[in-house]
Amino acid sequence: MALLLYGLGQGFVKKWISEVPPARFCLYFVVAKAIVNVGYFLTQKHPPPFAPEGMRFLIAGVFAYILDGLGWILYFESIVAGPITIVGTLSAAYPALTVLFARIFLNEKLQTFQYWAIAAVIVGCVGLSYAPPDPNAKVTQKRWIPFAASALVLWGIDQTIVKWSWGLPNSNEANMILFNTFGGILTLGVYGVLKGRTGTRSGREWIKSFLPMGMMAGGDLGALIASRLGPISLTSPISGAYPVVTLIFAALVLRERITWFQIVSVTLIIAGIVFSPGMPGQG
Repeated sequence: MALLLYGLGQGFVKKWISEVPPARFCLYFVVAKAIVNVGYFLTQKHPPPFAPEGMRFLIAGVFAYILDGLGWILYFESIVAGPITIVGTLSAAYPALTVLFARIFLNEKLQTFQYWAIAAVIVGCVGLSYAPPDPNAKVTQKRWIPFAASALVLWGIDQTIVKWSWGLPNSNEANMILFNTFGGILTLGVYGVLKGRTGTRSGREWIKSFLPMGMMAGGDLGALIASRLGPISLTSPISGAYPVVTLIFAALVLRERITWFQIVSVTLIIAGIVFSPGMPGQG
């Protein structure tokens, strides 16, 4: 579910990004998150989200999604200041850090063939995210380097914290998705208000923003539930393999040409997803 929705959402963002500023996409993303997340929260059974016994879970959840939102802000800032060729490729590699952190801090140990499968998925995603450098592009600021690196680290940390929090008292998917909304409002919401208020708005812009942002919010929900049910070492790389869906969307809807390099990358991702499922090993 996360793989499909993330991929389609990114495809529509790619289709309409020239018509909607990135900061305003963030603002619409928070509104879409609120609708999807609160709707799920209200329709599912859950313990009181602010109960004293669940305070550690609340703090961990909000903190994790503040890190997630900060990662997105740094990612957008790095795109503005640096070459998308490198920034996009770096961002696609964040599941590698999640796998590393899960091994170190959560003691998640997979079988050897699963690590090879995960590596294939990550390498394939990096390959799909790579674009030939523009010889005419000029990078005027070096701040994109710490921004892009920090976004990578923040995303790896936030997914590890979410997985760890499922062992806390009062842990519940509906409550966690509510905390996801709080974290988004405190980061992406503030960023969107500060940087996305200027310029004209139209009803078409709202439609073009809510469709992909609603899909991205649904992807967050799917990834969150998956992290509860399976090892984050597997769920993070698989849900992060959405560039495959985006590529298919771009080929069918945007009529973009698929290169042999992209075909090889897709093959690696599909092979990795096919061979990665399984129960964590014992050592």
